Parts: sequence; structure tokens; C-alpha cells
Amino acid sequence: MSLSLLLAQRFRKSQRNSGFMGFMARSSSLGIILGVAVLILALSVVNGFQQQLVERLLALVPHVEYVAADQPIAQWPQKQQGLQHQDNVKAAAPFIAVNAMAQYRGRLEAAQVRGVVPELETKVSIVDEFIRGKKLSQLTSNEVVMGAQLANALGLETGDNLTLLMTDISNHSDALSAPIRLNVQVAGLIHSQGPLDKVQIFLPLATLQQAFELEHDQVTGLRVTLDDVFSAPSEAMRIGRTLDDYVYVNSWVRTQGGLYQDIQMVRTIVYLSVFLIIAVASFNIISSLFMEVKEKQSAIAILRTMGAGDLVIMQAFMLQGVVSAVIATLIGALVGVLLALNITDIFVLWSDFIGENKLAGVYFIDFLPAQIHWQDITLVSAITLVITVLASIYPAWQAAKIDPAKVLGN
Repeated sequence: MSLSLLLAQRFRKSQRNSGFMGFMARSSSLGIILGVAVLILALSVVNGFQQQLVERLLALVPHVEYVAADQPIAQWPQKQQGLQHQDNVKAAAPFIAVNAMAQYRGRLEAAQVRGVVPELETKVSIVDEFIRGKKLSQLTSNEVVMGAQLANALGLETGDNLTLLMTDISNHSDALSAPIRLNVQVAGLIHSQGPLDKVQIFLPLATLQQAFELEHDQVTGLRVTLDDVFSAPSEAMRIGRTLDDYVYVNSWVRTQGGLYQDIQMVRTIVYLSVFLIIAVASFNIISSLFMEVKEKQSAIAILRTMGAGDLVIMQAFMLQGVVSAVIATLIGALVGVLLALNITDIFVLWSDFIGENKLAGVYFIDFLPAQIHWQDITLVSAITLVITVLASIYPAWQAAKIDPAKVLGN
């Protein structure tokens, strides 16, 4: 065993037996433990929200949409196949979308009506997973599936009849023409905890084609799902150039990008705030080491007279700080991982205790998700150790510069 390591162990043992200095050392270690644990937990929750954004919200809303600007898109089967064979495209599907007013027993609510081909829509959306009642493939010509919040606002339930008042999209010359009325029956409700619940109504594509007197191969838009959802801003234009129609290009970044940016901003704030906590805890190590250097001046002077060099003294005090930081970092990482693995259950217990779910109706999920990335744990631990090593250098250097003659002469 090297002399520096032996001295570090002796100093740590004496530090634990010292009242105030022991308290300072334990406080700094506790600060590092809490900082590392909180940072790992917070990053895991942010990762969980991002995962749910991709797997839940972005699996429901279109990644990319091509919406007809003036005339309906004709020959949609061929164009849908052409889009589907593009690089980075997972699937494509046609739709007819129109803004409407949903009417039920004197109540009116704004809605977005969307006609779809069920077998293709289920390849670009997971909406079927959130429908209670008939699935899209089970709908007849006069049946619809609608958002649960929209149904609640209208006061209707599954099986009730609903009237849709829609602008005639096939008549662009007369903006004041009478709306098209469509009487339908509610066959299912969407419970996705997302934007679809508030405004969306799905029905068979053929029903809207008939209502607007469109040909069987005419639609108002094509929807594309990408393999890499985060490439939507750059890929949307490239893929859209394969269409010979005049279309508007929309991507999820335009409609849901604010939520993604909020998640990334929270991640940055978490890094900055918690690393400041770790830095403060690390600088507590400086204080405790300075106090120990002051207390052990005589011992250091004797060691110097016995031949211990500057490097030995400096390494001894640095090892003392680093060992404390390594132990605290490992404990903090373990606590953070355990909390992250159980934070969903903890949140449920807390919600039951206070009798309220703080996430219900606020975000697209009503639970607190977490996803552990081992890269985050490695990065947090490495940065914590680097900060601690840097914090230990100066007091260790001061210890190595003690003049034995001055100390023992007094």
C-alpha cells in the first residue's frame, strides 16, 4: 500500500472521530448523494416524457401531412404507394379532413372530422388502442368514433345519434353556401389523454367522399409516418417533392413541437440546477479539507521532516476528498436508479394520498414516466468526480506547501 493511500485512510478515520469536521465531511457527502440522486431521477423522468411523446402522442398525431391546397388529390392509391416506398417512410395513408360543428340536443362544439381507410390508418396511427367501443375497421357508413372529451362536452355517450355540420369543401366558389349535414351514430370513444380527445371524429373515408360528391380515388390529404420521427422537418419537403399536386406540407414539429422543446428546456434546466447543487457540495469538501489541513499542520510538518515529499502530502489529501466523492457518487447513483425504477408507483401512491392526480388533463399522460439511460448515469458520475477532484486540488496543494520550520518552531 502506498504511503499516500495509507495517510488518506488515517486522515479519514480521524476525521470521522472529529465532531465538527466529521459533520462537515458528512454534509458534503450527503450533498453529493442528494445531487447525484436527484439529477439521475430528474433526467430519467425527462427521458420518460420524451419516450411517451414518441410512443404515445407522436404515434397518434401525423408525423407529416400533405394537404391539398385547392383541388382534391386524385388517384390517391398510386400516390400513397409512391410515398410508402420512399426512404425513411414507415407507412402512408389517405384522409379527408374538414372542420365541422358537432350538434347534439342543442349543444354545439367545434370538431375536426376525418375520413380514413381503417386498414391503412392503423398502420400510421395507434388510435385503435385507445378506442372504447367499435374499432375503426368495424365502423359502418353512418358510424363514427370521437374523442371522449368532445363527447363529454356534448353530453352524449356511445350509441347516441349526432349531427355534423360541415363546410362544403367541394364548393370553393361560394363561401356562404349552406353547410352539409351528416347524421351519424357514435360507435366508440377515444381515451388517449391527448389532443384527439378534444376535437377528433373519425369515420369511413367513403362516407365523406359521398357527402362531398368526390370520386372514389379523391382525398384532401395524405399522411406519412416516418421511421425517424425527429427527421420530420428535413424529410417532409424531400418526400413531398414526389407528389405532383399543389399541397401544403405540415409536420408534427409545427403542431406539437412546443411540447418537445419544453422537454428539452427542462432537461437543460435540470442539468444546470442540480450540477450547481453538486458543485456546492463539492466546495464543502474544500472547506472540510482546509480545516483538516489547519488542524493537522503539526502532523504534516513531522511527516515532511521524516522525508515525505510534496507529492505524497498532496496525494494524501486529494485521495481523501476523492474517496469520499466516489463513495457518495456510488450511493447517490444507486439511490437515483432505485427512485427512477419506482417513481411511477410512488406518484400513484402520492396521488391516492392527496386524492388528486396533478397530471390528469394537463399532459398527454396521467402518470409519471421514467426511462433510465445508462449514459446519463455515467455522465453524471464522471462530471461529479471531475468537479470533486478539481475542488480537492487547492487545499491539497496548500497542505504540501506547509513549512515544517515555521510550524514546529511555534
